This record gives sequence, C-alpha cells and structure tokens, in this order.
Amino acid sequence: MESEVTPSPSLPQPASIQTPLAGGYVELLAIAVPMVLSSSTQSLMHVVDRVFMTWYSKEAVAAALPAGILFWSCLSLPFGIVSYANAFVAQYDGAKQPARVAAAVWQAAYFALACGLLLIPCAWFSGALFDLVGHEDSVRKLETEYFSWLCLGAVFALLPAALSTFYSGRGKTRMVLLVNGASVMVNAVLVVILVFGWGPIPKLGMTGAAIATNLANAFATLCYVFLLTRSDARDTYQFWTHWRFDRRLMRDLLKFGGPSGLQMFLDVAGFTAFIIVIGWIGKHELAATNIAFNLNTLAFTPVIGVGIAVSTLVGQRIGEGRPDIAEKSARKGFVVAGGIMAFCGSVYVFAPQILLAPYAYHADGENFQAVRDVVVVLLRFVALYSFFDAMAIVFGSAVRAAGDTTFSMIATCLCAWGLLVTPTYLTWKFYGPSLFWSWIWCTVYVTVLGFVFLIRFRSGRWKTMNLIHHESPPLPETHL
Repeated sequence: MESEVTPSPSLPQPASIQTPLAGGYVELLAIAVPMVLSSSTQSLMHVVDRVFMTWYSKEAVAAALPAGILFWSCLSLPFGIVSYANAFVAQYDGAKQPARVAAAVWQAAYFALACGLLLIPCAWFSGALFDLVGHEDSVRKLETEYFSWLCLGAVFALLPAALSTFYSGRGKTRMVLLVNGASVMVNAVLVVILVFGWGPIPKLGMTGAAIATNLANAFATLCYVFLLTRSDARDTYQFWTHWRFDRRLMRDLLKFGGPSGLQMFLDVAGFTAFIIVIGWIGKHELAATNIAFNLNTLAFTPVIGVGIAVSTLVGQRIGEGRPDIAEKSARKGFVVAGGIMAFCGSVYVFAPQILLAPYAYHADGENFQAVRDVVVVLLRFVALYSFFDAMAIVFGSAVRAAGDTTFSMIATCLCAWGLLVTPTYLTWKFYGPSLFWSWIWCTVYVTVLGFVFLIRFRSGRWKTMNLIHHESPPLPETHL
C-alpha cells in the first residue's frame, strides 16, 4: 500500500516556493512546453514511420500496430517502473537532497539494463506468438519481423527513459527536448534509408523500420551519458559518485513504481487485446485503426508532456511540504492539456483529409480509399474521447507523483478490462464483429477513466502521501 506521511512542518522551505509564480502558468509552461515539444517529436517520429509503412505496403501498415503495441506491452511494466524515478527525483530535489537524486537515477538505470536484457530472448519466440494471434499470413510475417527486431533493441528503449529522469524530475526539460529532437532526426534519416534501401544498403522494409528505431534509441542513450558528464551533474549532484546499488532506494522504486508499471502494463495489454480483436475483422479495419490511433498520438503525446510537467511539479511541492501549491499546478495543467485536446479534436472532425494526405501520397489509391473512409469515422471517436483522456493523464499523473500508485493500478485495470476488452469480446460473441461497437467501448473506457482520476484527485488523499526519506544517511560502504 501507499506510504502516507504528513509533511514535516520543520522541513526547510526553499526560496522558490515563496515566489508568486509558484503554482502558476508561467512555472508550469516553463517545464511543460519543452516536454510537449519533446513528446510531439516522438509522436511525429511514429507518424512518419507509419506514413512510410503505408507507402511500403498495406500489409506493412496493418502489421506495424499489432507488433508495435505487443512489444510495448512487454516493455510497459519495466518502462513504467523506470519512468517513476521521475517522481523520486522531483521529491528529493524539492527536499534539497542532491545525493539521493543521483542515486535514484542510477537505480532506474540498473533496472532498465536488467529488464532490457531479459526482453531480448522474446525475439526468438515471436513467430509462435503471432501464430497464436491469428492474423492473415501476409500480415503475420511482417508482425514477426518487426516485433523480433524491436525486442533486440529493448535495452536502448529503456535506458533513455531512466537517464532522462535526472532532467525531467528537476524540471530541466529542455535537455530532454534536445535529446528527443536529435534522436527523431536520426530515426527519420535511417528509416528512409533502411526501409526503402539506398546505394549499397538493401531494402529492408519492416526490419529496417525496427532497426532505425533501435539505433535512434541507442543514440539518445549516448546523448544522456554525455550530458551527465557536464558540471551540474558531475559537481552539484555528484552523479558519478553515487553509482552504487542502493537496496532501500531500489525497494522504494519497486514499491511505488511497481504498481505504476503494472498499471501501464494492464492498460497497454487491454489495448493490445483490443487491437488483436480488430485484426480479426480484416486488413482494411486493422489498417484504419492503426492510422486512427497513430493520428491520435498527435494530441495524446503532447498531453503526456503536460502530464510529466504536472508530475514533476507535484513531486517537487510534495518534497517541499507544499501540497496546496501542487494542487494549483495540476489544475492549471488540465486547462493546458484540455486546450490541446480540444484543438486537435476540432482538426480530427473538420479537417481529417489534411491529416490523411501524407498517408495517401504514395499509397495504392484504390485500396487506400476504403481505409481512408473508415479512418474519417474513427477520428470522430478520437475527438469525442480526447478531452476525457486529458483528464485521465493530468490528474492521474498528479496522484501518482505523490505516491498514490496502487489506486491508479486498480482503477486502470478495472476500467481497461471491464469497459474495453470484456464488453468488446461479449459484443462480438453475441452480435458478431463490429468495428463501430468496438470503438464505442473504447470511448466509454477513456471517458470513465478520466472521471475516476478526477474524483480521486479532488478527494485530496494524495496530499498526505510521500515517497522519500527526508533524513537520508550516507550511502553505506557495504553497498554493492
């Protein structure tokens, strides 16, 4: 269960919380804007990849989502735990304990490395795995290729998430933006070369797309390693001094990050089951759902950036012992996130052809027309649930940053499997396959989850929680 600790009134109050900007839009946007841009670059990378897959073949774009989301299902549990180091960094930074900031990032990096290595053997079982999924042979072959190569690069998918928390948790989000922007450019160049071939490099198709993603992630890892040799990390936080394995800190990371990672896994697993079921209808419906979710990321990932900013500010204020300021930051974060979703929703409804133009550019015109007509309808569902998605992301980020991770896990599990997967399956079982009804249940799931996190946030229970030990002894020499 969560640790419930009333902040100590004797905890020294940093000067930063005395500023009138604390809890205001200026403070929020200073952290959120780079994270929004950073998340947007990642979203753009996925969109570009799917555009190239559409140009390559209809089977490729149909295979990309099931294989990609199945890989993300395998990655989501460790990724959620590793990313939760952001909350530890934020709270220790707010409590002015720089040594513990560095130690928290190291524990996340160790966990990322271990889990990434454990995921590599999944590549050898990918063929049998997609045989069970049961999609058409032409799609299954490409799914297997894409998934297996992504598994081989799992270490580099996790390490940047761990190392980036040193910057995102302290509100230094411009560094995260620079690294993500650079890795996206590397991916954009490599995906064109490796998918379609160039000079002596043969056309690799789906394999090339996965290799490009792995190499871009490896580049991001090297960027963070270089940045962590700079003076602020080396001198102020003594990052390279506090590299030892810390049992207590790792235990805390697993205690609070475990439910957060499990929540992410259950959420992604629910969507994976949803996508697999859609694939049973046919290639047109699967490709359309792929593109609709892909375009959904144009709104979803910037709001994730706002959620990270809210998580950072809530964590810092909890560490400072000022939960009321944390509440103000979260409410303003929802205003920003809701605005982003409202704007993107209007584009989904009133200008879908603009968004679909890049997909159609080099695609088979006759075949793509059938897919495009379905996508236009699906984007209306996306526009409908987007606002409630912002509610779930922002208020969910706020309560988890304080340590309320067990509730988040249970709520997400019940909603994903009780309102998305099970109703979709039962609808198919008793009334037959229906893309329309499947997306209705998807909309119900996101809407209800948004209200659940809003109610939990307004209850205020998260304000009494804390992740950190305010009086931290030096790291003992016995640590490995």
